[in-house]
Order: sequence, then C-alpha cells, then structure tokens
Amino acid sequence: MPETSSAPAAETRLRDHVVRLGAEHPPIDVSTVDFTVKQPTVLLARFGGVLDYMARTELEVERNVLELATLLPDPPEIDRVFYSEVWKPQETVHGLILDELQVRLGRPPANADLTTVSAKIRVVGALAHLPAFQDVVRMLYYLTGMATERSALLAYHRLYDGVVELGETAVAETVITPIRRQEPGHYAFYQMSARALWEQMSAWQHWLVRHLRTISFAPVGANTDDQRADVGDMMIALGLDKREDAETFAEQIGRVERDLLWAHQRGLLVPPYIAGAFRDAVELARHRAAA
Repeated sequence: MPETSSAPAAETRLRDHVVRLGAEHPPIDVSTVDFTVKQPTVLLARFGGVLDYMARTELEVERNVLELATLLPDPPEIDRVFYSEVWKPQETVHGLILDELQVRLGRPPANADLTTVSAKIRVVGALAHLPAFQDVVRMLYYLTGMATERSALLAYHRLYDGVVELGETAVAETVITPIRRQEPGHYAFYQMSARALWEQMSAWQHWLVRHLRTISFAPVGANTDDQRADVGDMMIALGLDKREDAETFAEQIGRVERDLLWAHQRGLLVPPYIAGAFRDAVELARHRAAA
C-alpha cells in the first residue's frame, strides 16, 4: 500500500539507509591498510598537522556519543542505532588508522579528549527533557553532523590529491580512500533527518534553531583558540586558505543548512557564521605561526 503521509515514508527511507550503511560499510579492517611511506619526512612536513587534527577528531567520537546521551535523553531509536552501532565504530577505526600512520611518521599520538562532557552540554541536556526543546537540540545535532561530515569529505578529497601528488599511493589507496568512502553515508543520514524534522517543527522552534546555530557554530573539534588554529593549519596545508577557496569550502559545507534555515533570505550563498568561523581559523593559524 502507498504511504499516506510523507513522515512514515521518510522514516522508512532513513531506517533502510542506516541498515544498509551497517551492512555495506563495516568498520575498516586494519589488516588491509598498507602503512608504507616512501618519503616519510616529506609527508610529515606537508600533512603531519592534518593527520593529527583528523585523527583527534575521529577518535573523539567516543566522547561525542557520551555528549549525545546527555543532549538527547529520549532520541528516536534510529538515531541511537546510527550513532552507537554504525557511526561510532566506523569513525573510531578511522581515528585509529590515522593515528597509527602519524605515529609511524614520528609524531606523538593524537591528544584526544574521550571523556569530558562540558557543563554547557549538561545544562542543555537538562532542558532537552522537554520534548519541544529536544526537537531543537536534535535539529542542532543534525546540522552539526552535516557540517562535520561535509567538511571531512572535502578535506579527505584534498588530502588524497596531495598524497597522490607526493607519490604515496599506499597511503592514498589503503588509508584515505576507504575512510572517505564511508563519509557520504553519514552525511546522507544527517541530511535526511534534518529535512524531515525541519518540516515538523513550529515557527518558534525554527527561530530558536537559527539563533542557537548562529551563536554556537564551530568547526568540528575546535573548542579552544589552539584547536581553531589547528583547523586553520589544516586549511592552509590543503590549499583552502585563499579567500576564494575558503569561501567555496564554506559554501559547500553550509549549502543544505542555508536552504533549510535561511530559505527566506534570498541570495545568501553561505550563512555568515560558517564563513566567519573558517576565516577566523586561518587567521588564528597565521598568528600562531608568526608568534
């Protein structure tokens, strides 16, 4: 029988997507990774900071799941299955592989924070027991997930091109390619979830999401000035620091968010808080380097 409502149809598509992700993209088998590097000094000099930032943010999914348990006391079951049984296992292995690579190149292991749930998140989690507010928190979670996965995918594409340019085919094909192959499925989950929830939310919830998103947006894993400078270093290493490239990067990250939250503002290419956050990260990196 055909669906009589778009909501059940969307839920079915989302459930099928998560099941398919788990079945078709199990965590990468580390034994399939070839850590052979022909010019370790060159690779380290050019992309060592990128590997460290990516390893840290991938490993910190363990803390992210703790945060989600605080922020979403009563999540939809499909959300819980996604972040605990699909996303977390996949991303954790990404982090372990990248961390192993950077250690083999001579860097220290990533300094990942796996346990700290901030006081701010605990306060928001307390408010999230109110069903209407939990929907707002869920929407912010989906928006953050979209921005995180999109920026990761774009960065992995750039990193792949750079590593191939150096002739490091083993790293390109057995480290970066398997990792970036899993990112689009995560992005699709967040996008489908965000579109479905936004249609169900009231006007005051839309307003609150816009307001909270504007004041809280930050690149993934960038909670301090040093961490924001790490994002800037990554952008510089990947050739994303020039104004035009940085704006294109921000526009690609925020396209769906712009279309959902800011459809009423015609002509807006990218939400200014997204463009500003990445622009500030590059400036912080340059100031740190100069110091």
